[in-house]
Amino acid sequence: MSEHKAIDIRHVRADGQRPDIAASIDKVRGVLEGLRFGSITLTVHDARVVQIDVTEKTRLTS
Repeated sequence: MSEHKAIDIRHVRADGQRPDIAASIDKVRGVLEGLRFGSITLTVHDARVVQIDVTEKTRLTS
């Protein structure tokens, strides 16, 4: 079963992308560019990314 969500047309750019989603993608892209090992967790509320958690791993060699 698929779920259909209504999108308010006032919040969509001419190219069809929501500006808040574009900003979230830019933030995640910036984090990815600086992350070598680790994980990224996105927290979403009301269809908007409200938090980005980054866990970076550092491996020590003996």
